[in-house]
Amino acid sequence: MKKLIIPTLILSLSFISVACTTDDINLDQHAIYENKPGSLVTYAQKELSDFLNTPSVNENNFRLTMQYWQETTYVDESNYNFTNRNVSNNIWNDNYVNVLKNLEQARITIEQYEPNATEISTWPTTKKNQLAMVDIMKVFTYQVLVDIYGNIPYSQSVNYDVYPLPKYDDGAGIYMDLITKLKQDIANIDVNGKGFGEADIFYFNPDPMVLDSDMPKWMKFANSLLLKLAIGIADSNNSLAQATATEAIAGGVISSADESCLFRYLAAPPNFNPLFGELKQSGRNDFIAGKTLVDNMLTESDGRISKYYQLNDEGNYVGQVIGAPGEIGVFSPIGSFAYTSTTPGNILTHTEVAFYLTEAAARWGIGGAPATLYANAVNASFNEWGATGAGTYLSAHPYDPSNWKKSVGEQAWVAMFNQGLQAWNFYRRLDYPVLVAPSTAIQNANGKVPVRLQYPALEATTNSTNYTAAGVAIGGDRIVTKLFWDKF
Repeated sequence: MKKLIIPTLILSLSFISVACTTDDINLDQHAIYENKPGSLVTYAQKELSDFLNTPSVNENNFRLTMQYWQETTYVDESNYNFTNRNVSNNIWNDNYVNVLKNLEQARITIEQYEPNATEISTWPTTKKNQLAMVDIMKVFTYQVLVDIYGNIPYSQSVNYDVYPLPKYDDGAGIYMDLITKLKQDIANIDVNGKGFGEADIFYFNPDPMVLDSDMPKWMKFANSLLLKLAIGIADSNNSLAQATATEAIAGGVISSADESCLFRYLAAPPNFNPLFGELKQSGRNDFIAGKTLVDNMLTESDGRISKYYQLNDEGNYVGQVIGAPGEIGVFSPIGSFAYTSTTPGNILTHTEVAFYLTEAAARWGIGGAPATLYANAVNASFNEWGATGAGTYLSAHPYDPSNWKKSVGEQAWVAMFNQGLQAWNFYRRLDYPVLVAPSTAIQNANGKVPVRLQYPALEATTNSTNYTAAGVAIGGDRIVTKLFWDKF
């Protein structure tokens, strides 16, 4: 049954939108705001997953920034030129309009819904669960935007009728509010109640033999997101971070691969993984392996290399120098997972959470022994990829309590290969691994790997007063301006 849900919902939204046009740039041209909340949630989930998982240079270049991948021909983005393709405009639109606006409309629709006679007894619980689920996804998305830009529109965002030109809120204050909201969402979840059913592509299980609700997994997702928020501000607000992490861990976080939050793509267009769309279905050969990670994995005899990359035409793993063009076949193609239409989209994985647990233990002595949790995290990565040799690898790369940031940072970098944005967060927060910008990088990079993206050019022209104030507040709208939580 689940295999029918995405085509019927997503395609129906696309079909209906042809007849609904608007000149308002703040409204999504591809979404229908007067619809059932389940349809809006499905659409928002897919848009969020597509953004996080696409390798499109028009939208998501974090795999390039983290030196996992390299472009074959047009190497602007590998050299940190993100303005030619209006990358920030696309990220802004995808997250504010396609994700957050649809989630906000879902919230409004839920609030206005009048249950029928058969639903009335369970609706109060279902309503609270649905509202919590919508808000959890909004919290996730706002954190993504803060982690990319710093100060962003928040309190006045997605309410375009009242605030067509929203102000930018302080990133640190947004984090605090997200933590407060998420704690309330967790308190509102009834794990024995219902959610959105089959409209929830993240966690709904269509197997009639599975009797448990999807809500226990949403509870673990929410607590894991709370832990992620805590770790995010560990260097900028240590007391709040520690207290929040302690609460999240006590509440129960993702602890196995089957609890990972994933978007389950289908084989048929337009619902296949965007990796497949860009690398296979497009017929183009735009990406090859990056030398930085390939050389690291070869040196360290890392068994995951055969999952991350394919052999080149001569039967070797070879990565191209970062910032330089190269021919596919001479250099290694990306692994077969990227050429598979049904590869799930990563939202929040067991591996990612395992590294957060390691970091919490190393920072504050909570949740367990750091060395044990570190081994758990590395093992989780090997298991995620179906790779062998984790025990041997760990013997050669033991946890180092004297420099835990190096241990966690370097291993998280390798493990987050298919989660470029999260890899960038680990890198900026822990300052490991030591990455060197290409000599061909744009002048504005000042010889450094970027630590944020510039605000969209569209904001400079349509919301100039608030845009200018935000740039001043963060210390300059540049790719080398550190975010508030990036302290060292």
